[in-house]
Amino acid sequence: MIILIAAALCGSFMSFFCGFGLGTLLLPAFLIILPAPAAIAASALVHMANNLFKLFLLGRHADKHLLLTFGLWSVAGALLGAITLGYAGGLSIKYTYTLLGYPAEITLLNTLLGMVIIGFSWFELSTAAERGIGMGRNALTAGGLLSGFFGGLSGHQGALRSAFLMRAGLSKEAFMGTRVVCACMVDLSRIAVYASDITTSWHDIPWVYGIAAVISAFTGAWLGNRFLKKIELPLLNRIVSIALILFGLKLILGL
Repeated sequence: MIILIAAALCGSFMSFFCGFGLGTLLLPAFLIILPAPAAIAASALVHMANNLFKLFLLGRHADKHLLLTFGLWSVAGALLGAITLGYAGGLSIKYTYTLLGYPAEITLLNTLLGMVIIGFSWFELSTAAERGIGMGRNALTAGGLLSGFFGGLSGHQGALRSAFLMRAGLSKEAFMGTRVVCACMVDLSRIAVYASDITTSWHDIPWVYGIAAVISAFTGAWLGNRFLKKIELPLLNRIVSIALILFGLKLILGL
């Protein structure tokens, strides 16, 4: 129980700023105490509940134009990616190895995804970003489709969403608000596709674990919102960019 609470709290706090991390920490914690189908279902439900709580905290700051372009195309891409996932299992190229005693698996999809994330994040940290070179709204529309598609295919849309939206020229509050509304839109579309799997495993989830994880995740998001008021936009962008680069390296290395 302590591991689950810590994973939900830390993952939610990290994902509040970076746009990813809750599922990465929460799923392994659930797998310790639940069978795989129930752990996946529980993680998805806690993730959705946490996004709805962040929607309550930040949703009013979202950029409405981007929601109608980037957001809607993200949903379309996520649906397409989730459907494609069912047909792409035999097409994956994998290489397994051991790093410092831990098993790792490199896949073509995650390698490409990691390279895209690192590229955008490195640009954000470069001198070009300091000169104010941003991304046009048309490019962001394509970015919504791309991030949603890879999100539905591999579940890593949060990192790509952050990488694209950092270049939209938004204020700190608008960046966070737009990102969380898009996350809720994509989560709802993905859960609609995976609904049968979730409902099948529903009865296997002990609600004491689910409630503990939700409360811990809400606490992490609330703490993140308190810290957000003290962080300036340039610092926030650097934190997110560094986290994205590390996450991209993790994908490429298959860790």
